Amino acid sequence: MIGFIIAGLVIGILARLIKPGKQHLGMVATLLLGLVGSVIGGLIANLLGTGDIFELNVLGFVVAVIAAVLLIGVAEGIAGRRSVRR
Repeated sequence: MIGFIIAGLVIGILARLIKPGKQHLGMVATLLLGLVGSVIGGLIANLLGTGDIFELNVLGFVVAVIAAVLLIGVAEGIAGRRSVRR
């Protein structure tokens, strides 16, 4: 469980480094998006037959980072719409 949290944090941080521009996300949001990205990466790797959902492998890690980058973009879009309404 601790390894899963650390992997999620690393994936979230890598995604924030890859995504251009400044993100207005805290560490908790980064961790949560990284965890969701790692689950998505694990699911896709599992569907492709390269490993188990909670097994750390290269394909799952790469897909997890890509998913986290996309999730950060979605989170920024949602946060941007909320600030425009005010």
